[in-house]
Amino acid sequence: MSAALGLARAGPARLARVRAIPGFGLAFGITALWLSAIVLIPLAALAIRPWELGLAGVVAALAEPRVAAALRLSFGAALLAAAVTVPVGLLLAWAIVRLRFPGRAILDGAVDLPFALPTAVAGIALTALFATNGWLGAPLAAAFGW
Repeated sequence: MSAALGLARAGPARLARVRAIPGFGLAFGITALWLSAIVLIPLAALAIRPWELGLAGVVAALAEPRVAAALRLSFGAALLAAAVTVPVGLLLAWAIVRLRFPGRAILDGAVDLPFALPTAVAGIALTALFATNGWLGAPLAAAFGW
């Protein structure tokens, strides 16, 4: 009882020093350093390397037909995906929160699945499905002559 009164009388300054996760600052610092060493430094090298050719070299590389087509495809697909997923996502979120219907838990789980599934696993699964000898890739290749 007296310990609780002592904390109550000490005020916010005393309570602020109590840490829920001891060593969090050190662990966060090591994680940030490791992340920068593994991810950010190679990404920075990818961004800096083309500039060794100078501005004219970067512009010439971006103007190549294959690069321009790849950029158009990437940004176009991202725009199309966003245009489709925003209204569908808002509708699903509203339905899951507001309505009670059979299969609601399954739909909620399907919405949560991409957050739990690692990106690499999803990429490997999609590659296997859409490869020319995959379950979906073979029929698509036959249908469209790929």
